[in-house]
Amino acid sequence: MRSSSYSVLPARSLRGAVVLALVAGLATTAPAAHADIGTSTGTETAAPALAAKPYMGWSSWSMQSSKYPGLNPDGDYSYLTEANVLKQTNALAAKLKKYGYEYVNIDAGWWRDRDWKPEFDQYARQKADPVRFPRGMKPVADHIHAKGLKAGIYLPVGLEKEAYNDGKSPIWNAEGCTTADIVYDDLRTTNGWDSAYKIDFSDPCAQKYVDSQARMFADWGYDFLKLDGVGPGSFKSGENYDNVADVAAWQKAIAATGRPIHLELSWSLDIGHAADWKKYSQGWRIDTDVECYCNTLVSWENSVDDRWADTPAWTRHAGPGGWNDLDALNVGNGTMDGLTKAERQSYATLWAIAKSPLYTGDDLTRLDSYGLSLLTNKEVIAVNQGATPPAQLVTASDPQQVWAAKNPDGTYTVALFNLADAPAAVTADFSALGFTDKAAVRDLWNHENLGTHRGRITQALPAHGSRLFTLTPKGAAVSLTGYEAESGDNTLGGSASVGDCSACSDGKKVGNLYQGGKLTFNDVVVPKAGTYQVRISYISGDARTAFVSANNGGAVRHTFASTGDWGTVSTATVPVQLKAGSNTLTIDSGSDYAPDIDRIDVPKSS
Repeated sequence: MRSSSYSVLPARSLRGAVVLALVAGLATTAPAAHADIGTSTGTETAAPALAAKPYMGWSSWSMQSSKYPGLNPDGDYSYLTEANVLKQTNALAAKLKKYGYEYVNIDAGWWRDRDWKPEFDQYARQKADPVRFPRGMKPVADHIHAKGLKAGIYLPVGLEKEAYNDGKSPIWNAEGCTTADIVYDDLRTTNGWDSAYKIDFSDPCAQKYVDSQARMFADWGYDFLKLDGVGPGSFKSGENYDNVADVAAWQKAIAATGRPIHLELSWSLDIGHAADWKKYSQGWRIDTDVECYCNTLVSWENSVDDRWADTPAWTRHAGPGGWNDLDALNVGNGTMDGLTKAERQSYATLWAIAKSPLYTGDDLTRLDSYGLSLLTNKEVIAVNQGATPPAQLVTASDPQQVWAAKNPDGTYTVALFNLADAPAAVTADFSALGFTDKAAVRDLWNHENLGTHRGRITQALPAHGSRLFTLTPKGAAVSLTGYEAESGDNTLGGSASVGDCSACSDGKKVGNLYQGGKLTFNDVVVPKAGTYQVRISYISGDARTAFVSANNGGAVRHTFASTGDWGTVSTATVPVQLKAGSNTLTIDSGSDYAPDIDRIDVPKSS
């Protein structure tokens, strides 16, 4: 289940808010503070057994939550049944298994009847609804395994209110422990829907309860657990919604079973706790639900398009052992998906280059030919599953974007996106990627070599369109001249001021760029007139805009993606027209708030 999946009434994911109802740098510069975009550090250890690469598979939530005609004929979420899960299992095995798809994940509701009333065993553990899963959950896992696949299951975090049973239910294999012992006396609530009582792990009985749930799933043969409504995150914050202890308890409980169970956390996890999610789990949802809770599975505006804005801050946290989860990839069912062909390809492209798990929520029994081609493109899957690091946003977070990763073999994975509502050209300038001169270009979606391009590659893209390439450089590394923001040669205007910054290249930055605050770099020297790809190193805990101009010329407004916090430096490359010789380059907040600036780096040739 996703951000709003646990509500009795359909809930809708919204930009910046969720309405819920529940009935009780690319290549960087010399400074060591920076890291090359998407490059390997050379210090990697052996890949872990779990989540060595992003998992691939299918999840039930998208269809069981949709209003698409016929999907839920017996009421909300009625799609979730043993018969339907096995139907999708068989289709996954027949159509997608050979491409790497292997998980069949059962989402919210397996222990709830059609009126969403839950069932629990005598030990306060979730019990399969006999109508949805008449044989129980173990035979379902057995069937999935018989197809050579892996089985996934779901729980909300905390002790569900209905399981409390006035504190009288005993805890399995924990003599003297009851549900009264494992929660706080004031019955404070937790999770994204406040549907559970917060577990008090200061009492040893609490760990015993989580142990009992993990043991049950292991005995049933499940290989994957999605723990949902986890905070900080799930649009909740504060002590009641801090579930780090729960996640740690689950990791411990899973280890005690001896069964390798992948632990996935959901949803919209707090990036401030990224270290905890990485320590205790194999994956974490970075965003709200991708589903639109409407008469299709998804829509572009609610909320597929959010991922381009929200992913950049998380990129550095993904790697073997744990991955940023962008949610379900619903690109296979055409009209049911609710997207144009261009949108479906862009959706799949971002998921692939971001190294997100590739799990679809589509009806695998009715994949159309285009959708099947998107889900089974071996070159694109290799980007997601191979040694390619997660791509980073190279340009500013404007409607026309370039994302890229430098691969271990020296090639670059490069994606172009036009996120505007009208057609537009998008250019990947080679100097912005980190090299000069020429590159051989391979189109991954179309399996086509496009020959050698000099200096850049430009594509005319439809609204919400994309292209995905492998570039093989034939030139040298780009040479840059760096200019520190705090230099005494610069001019500060309005509220702008110099401050300390431990992550910045010289330990300083220029901040307080708001409502007219501006920073002007003086004497930016280039050998000839032209358009230069200027790399701006910045810090910003949220997405912010700034106007960039040269020599008091026309300023261009750019959006800078969040760096995740106010202690992390990221880069964005923007084109700036410079004249031969000395120039001024100004970053102006205008009437809004701009990011803090560490430095700029200017190529020595246009």
